[in-house]
Amino acid sequence: LRSTFAAAGVPLEFESSGWSPTQLRQAVSLVLDTSAKTSSPLFLNQLYAGVDPIALAGEWMSATLNSNVHTFEVSPTLTEIEKSCLEKIARCWLNDDGEEAPAHDGLFVPGGSISNLYSLLLARDRMDPTIRQKGMDRSTNPLVAFCSDSAHYSYKKSAIVTGLGEDNLIEVQSDANGAMDPAALREAIAKSLKEGKRPFYVGTTAGTTVLGAFDPFDEIVSVCNEFTELNGGKKLWVHVDGAWGGGAMLSPTQKHLMAGAELADSFCWNPHKMLGIPLQCSAFVTRHQGSLQKANSAFAEYLFQPDKNNAGADLGDRTIQCGRKADALKLWLSWKARGDEGFAKCIDRSFGLGKFMQSEVETSDDKFIMVRDSQCSNVCFWYIPPRLRPFNPKTASKDQWAELSKVAPKMKNLMQDKGDAMIGFQPITDKGLVNFFRLVLPSPRHVTELDLRELLARMDAYGQDF
Repeated sequence: LRSTFAAAGVPLEFESSGWSPTQLRQAVSLVLDTSAKTSSPLFLNQLYAGVDPIALAGEWMSATLNSNVHTFEVSPTLTEIEKSCLEKIARCWLNDDGEEAPAHDGLFVPGGSISNLYSLLLARDRMDPTIRQKGMDRSTNPLVAFCSDSAHYSYKKSAIVTGLGEDNLIEVQSDANGAMDPAALREAIAKSLKEGKRPFYVGTTAGTTVLGAFDPFDEIVSVCNEFTELNGGKKLWVHVDGAWGGGAMLSPTQKHLMAGAELADSFCWNPHKMLGIPLQCSAFVTRHQGSLQKANSAFAEYLFQPDKNNAGADLGDRTIQCGRKADALKLWLSWKARGDEGFAKCIDRSFGLGKFMQSEVETSDDKFIMVRDSQCSNVCFWYIPPRLRPFNPKTASKDQWAELSKVAPKMKNLMQDKGDAMIGFQPITDKGLVNFFRLVLPSPRHVTELDLRELLARMDAYGQDF
């Protein structure tokens, strides 16, 4: 890449003199030409794809206004738009369509990873509010948290950032499909209490990153409540990481997957994933009103003066940031244009394409084999080259599995060289699964069944000599 830009007279390295308009145009063209085409129907690699054009207009508006949503006085309308979006999301999550909005607190934040960090901060503050002044003391306050072994790695990073520590984030076994096992959670909490530790938090997932699993939220909340008395009357905070699959709450058809999520203490959702809202657009909400201010406030006198106009409308002191973009604006515009029904159709289309892809795999005459049934809009499968057919996962030898593990990396490299589809691959070592493709279908407005069928045909053509 660097040599390409240098050859065009627009090196990536900085120079002392400025560029001419011709060089700027050349640089813009090269950036576009050498970047991944994330709105292509063949971009099936990440948990985002495509751009909702109405939301894109909102992104442009936000950039044009160039406002910081920390105080009401500099972002009055954008502040109220954010509050409206948070209320709507809280209603959807909590299944509350009453006349009055349910009690809630929330923020738009820079991605699902930061949402999970917020949930851990709030849970820690509820368990021991002195930590914000005195810091963590493991000798007198041995806090422990839990998440499944299929949960997003940001839980681990949040444990690092908050000072909890990786060793005190206990991984709970998931089932074959990637959902947390409530019995294993019960056993892990009981063990930690027996060891003199203080359980305070359970991180769950709606749509795991690889297999797309939804944790059994109602059972998990029930397990957590069993330990309140043994935990000194302190309830465990339950968080739902719905960054990927949380949009199921918008669909009457898929909503059953979120059963029990409304019982949790907090929830996050990334509309920039399955709805195609431009990156980034991520919301964190909690049922505990005022908890963000309580846990995070610093009362900066130059910003949050209590005696100024509309002082109570400021959002900034709830956050761990100062500068914050108006990410709610693009979601608000899109939701206003498409309505609940439009968003529900988008979610159903994404899930439906996943089931279609599974059907194509299962009727491929064993050219492809599903790793697990499609969950959310994740389709996990192996390509079986002719030399390994027929391949039976139940009877395959160690050598056959070793050979199969080489296929996905080789196929991905070849497809990238040819400018074809981009699809992720990975193993799940603790479940004994060698490298397989994980094809995901976010924002599926631009993807057709024919696109997917032809993709499988090309993959088989590429792999004839593998």
